[in-house]
Amino acid sequence: MPVRVIEGAIQHYAWGDPDFIPKLLGVAGRGQPWAELWLGTHPNGPTLLEDGSPLSDLTGQLPYLLKVLSAGEPLSLQAHPTAEQAIEGYARGVFADDQAKPELLVALTEFEALCGFRPYGSTIDYLRRLGAEQFADFVQEHGEDSLADLYRGAFDATATIAGLESVDDRQARWAWTLGEKYGHNDPSVAATLLLNYVTLQPGQALHLTAGNLHAYLRGSGIELMNASDNVVRGGLTLKEVNVDLLLEVVDPAPLREPIMKVTDGRYPLPEAGVELIRLAPGDSHTAVGHELAIALDGTTVYLSPGTPVFADSDTYVVTPLSG
Repeated sequence: MPVRVIEGAIQHYAWGDPDFIPKLLGVAGRGQPWAELWLGTHPNGPTLLEDGSPLSDLTGQLPYLLKVLSAGEPLSLQAHPTAEQAIEGYARGVFADDQAKPELLVALTEFEALCGFRPYGSTIDYLRRLGAEQFADFVQEHGEDSLADLYRGAFDATATIAGLESVDDRQARWAWTLGEKYGHNDPSVAATLLLNYVTLQPGQALHLTAGNLHAYLRGSGIELMNASDNVVRGGLTLKEVNVDLLLEVVDPAPLREPIMKVTDGRYPLPEAGVELIRLAPGDSHTAVGHELAIALDGTTVYLSPGTPVFADSDTYVVTPLSG
């Protein structure tokens, strides 16, 4: 079977950038926020073949979802459940499905994000450098309980956040900006100072395991994840926030190396049994399973098992995890 051109679903969430995805696809943006392009069989945004029929007619339900994400404004502070938490939560009606939602993101532009807890000793040192002595004392006293106790009102961060207005530090400036939008006393704003701040360059990536508390701040990238819509929001949003559920799923263990180690253009997502591979112009690949690909010239295609593809431009392909 030849390569089949496919049409993904566009999500116009309010935080989306108005330019990146329309430029990628070669279409008019019309001033709307273009947040995500979905490629897969998820019912909230199923991909279509050229004749208008659903991709699922060829593939059945795919276990993964491939996206282009473009953030013009920060996304919510959020985490995703483990498989066991998803099954239990779906049974009691708090999750949309019974699947875990591990994710990876590969930057296509410079990309800023908060991802996982910084080691607590480093956080205490960082807060003291900012002049946030009371917050540093709070974290030193509460350790892994800092997030939960923030949400329970054990610390008023108003003065801390307001005091960051003139601090020459990128993460602190983000906290102050978010405080201006959501309130300097919002615990989710203070929580951003507990997390690793990263700036990815194109080709660098994040691997977000279950329980990883994170927020994307700015930039565009390719995302690969389980075909799940289980998101637990803890703030920095006007959408529904569920603090109790967030505290159930968050993993408080420090994340010492938030940026993935990448080898030979391969980005594994072992929890989903797939990986994202990057093909440079002139590279070739033969599909092993039902695979989806997006090229940075805007081409999006489905590859049936055994189909070869030759890259004319940088191309990202979802394939079963090798080895």
